[in-house]
Amino acid sequence: MYILVACLIGYIFGCIHGSQIVGKLKKIDIKNAGVKNAGASNTTILLGWKYGILVGLIDIFKATAAILLVLYILNENGITGETQTLLVYLTALFIIIGHNYPITMRFSGGKGTASLVGVLLAIDWKIALIGIGILLLFTITTDYLVIGVLFMYFSFLVSTYYFFGIEPTMIVILLSVLSILKHVENYKRIMRKEEKTLSSMFKKQID
Repeated sequence: MYILVACLIGYIFGCIHGSQIVGKLKKIDIKNAGVKNAGASNTTILLGWKYGILVGLIDIFKATAAILLVLYILNENGITGETQTLLVYLTALFIIIGHNYPITMRFSGGKGTASLVGVLLAIDWKIALIGIGILLLFTITTDYLVIGVLFMYFSFLVSTYYFFGIEPTMIVILLSVLSILKHVENYKRIMRKEEKTLSSMFKKQID
């Protein structure tokens, strides 16, 4: 029963899209404009960094809220230890699945980066600190957000194995594969030197 609860809460919260909320407010279909991605980076390109941050915060908060809700339910029912950890990671998986393939957007959503940050914050502050630090380091160094995201997933995988063992790590491997598949076009654009750099997005807003 708890497996079903974790999956349902994860998926339902995952389907709440910051870009969809902001898009309705601004009367723009963010998913089908710009680089055609329902996320904070495309929102920044289309509407500016303030709206991009708003979308990011919504997507972060929904993931954190979902995991905290599952943790509350598990704690209230005496589910602790390795079982609790595994159910939390299962919730995380379905948050990202819900974000990437939401029923509210005909199963075509975003790429789950901000939601993963929310997941890290809810799971363990040490894992979050490492992951967000790696994300910022490689994004700033390479000037490509997608490279930072790739290394953030790698750090999540390593830190999960170190702190929680093999079973949660298997879930992170699946999450990493989902992310890589979602970012294939970004990698191709980097190779063609067509991918938007972080500095160009913010320079556009300043200009």
